[in-house]
Amino acid sequence: MSPTVFREGEFRFFFFCREESRRYIHVSHPDGETKFWLEPTIELARNIGLGSAKMNEAERLIKSRHKEIIDAWNNHFGG
Repeated sequence: MSPTVFREGEFRFFFFCREESRRYIHVSHPDGETKFWLEPTIELARNIGLGSAKMNEAERLIKSRHKEIIDAWNNHFGG
């Protein structure tokens, strides 16, 4: 199960079921997919296919909705 946290435009922000002990968020887009670590700072973990403009847009959205993402993580995984 990979719960969707939110969608914005063509982006989908979601988790996989506890694949890592550290908090993270996956971002899918028709052009590709990325994964960002959420701690200790927001940092790119992996990128497959997204250009820098889309990757930067995804990171900006993560930063602006960081609390919402962390709250969703805690609600889903406990924490």
